[in-house]
Amino acid sequence: MKKLLVFLTAICLMLAGCSQNKNATSNKGKKLRKVTVVLDWTPNTNHTGLFVAKEKGYFKEQGLDVDIISPGETGADQLIASGKADFGVSYQESITQARVQNVPIVSIAAIIQHNTSGFASPVSKGIKTPKDFVGKTYGGWGSPVEKAIINSLMTKENANSNKVKIVNMGEADFFTAVKRDIDFAWIYQGWTGIEAQLRGEKLNMIYLTDYSKKLDYYTPVLATNEKMISKNPKVVKAFLAAASKGYSFAIKNPKEAASILLKDNPDLNKKLVEKSQEWLASKYQDDANRWGEQKLSVWKNYADFLTENKLLEGKFDPEKAFTNEFLPK
Repeated sequence: MKKLLVFLTAICLMLAGCSQNKNATSNKGKKLRKVTVVLDWTPNTNHTGLFVAKEKGYFKEQGLDVDIISPGETGADQLIASGKADFGVSYQESITQARVQNVPIVSIAAIIQHNTSGFASPVSKGIKTPKDFVGKTYGGWGSPVEKAIINSLMTKENANSNKVKIVNMGEADFFTAVKRDIDFAWIYQGWTGIEAQLRGEKLNMIYLTDYSKKLDYYTPVLATNEKMISKNPKVVKAFLAAASKGYSFAIKNPKEAASILLKDNPDLNKKLVEKSQEWLASKYQDDANRWGEQKLSVWKNYADFLTENKLLEGKFDPEKAFTNEFLPK
């Protein structure tokens, strides 16, 4: 899935009128607050609740006129933190690093309650546990965190991570790469894993959460910036009320939710969206008391992992990185 160019994002933002002072008027004459939400990637089932909330009128019920846009080369986090987008989709991983650098981005809801990502490989590669990474080639995107996690998982099995070749595969297609250049890669089961099933390609999946609770972090999340929270708390509360209703609908009605996502994004693979939506329906809230809720321990655990691996330079305050304050009771 390819990112849009920066200038397209800029145009979308201008057209969206994401200035906090601009209002739109509904058919009934009620003024709606203009709000822009920037996605982290091409629209997919992580985002369904947002599209449902827009299609079903949940945002309008809360007095909001919401535009959902895709990110440019600068990325969603920068647009959220700078206020060029009011809200957006981010990750605990990036917010943790951003907070250390005094970037004022805050997580306001966990889209998926537990980490569903892991290291995937074709069954033919024979990679069933982290010790099987030895002598294999991993395709990643060049982040130091990848090497640290591979090392952590392999150390638990007394395997030498120095015997893993790591290459940067960028945005290369997973299915093409594992047949040509690499042996395993980091994927989300809810999308690429489901796609593999539809293609009839059997994968071995090594979930991070099976090896360490410190790697059970929130990915992805909904985020905003500190200024929005301090200046417009009612808007944040209204946004989450609608988003929560949208994701709750997707949990109970995955088939209809999938059709709504496809209606807005007809270029997506219909079967993939439907199967992914079905799989994710039970993952959004999972064992939490309510959709979106976050735990301080989860934010602390991941930060501790980064600190232990010398990947967090500076002071991190987990209590300022997230909030449950604006979620519906």
